[in-house]
Amino acid sequence: MYSVVCATVEGVRRAFKYGWPCNRMKQAIVARADIGMGEGKLAAQVAHASLSAYEDAGPKPRKAWKGAGQKKVVLKVTSESELFELADVAEREGLPHAVVRDAGHTQLDPGTVTALAVGPAEDELVDRVTGDLPLF
Repeated sequence: MYSVVCATVEGVRRAFKYGWPCNRMKQAIVARADIGMGEGKLAAQVAHASLSAYEDAGPKPRKAWKGAGQKKVVLKVTSESELFELADVAEREGLPHAVVRDAGHTQLDPGTVTALAVGPAEDELVDRVTGDLPLF
């Protein structure tokens, strides 16, 4: 049995044509709101997390997520410990994920934990980890 992501018109057509079930996928990037990152720093850390978690995923989820438009949501936490608790849940759930530590060249001290990405994976699985968090 095949499944296809139905977030695109082509995905819906393919699923309908072959009678495949639809799966929606996303990636959630969680950034720390308590460390005062500027907008550019925040954007860079979110990008680092997204790419690292993408690389942690297998080829099938990567292909499905790319084919569905690479849906992302950026969320916030207010502490390093909260971010690591979420990373632990992602690990237990077997989801691709990545924690980012800053190199310390500009705004932050070296090794400062800045972001976590969870997924790409099916929406429901990502929501088990990040579903209660507010948008950044």
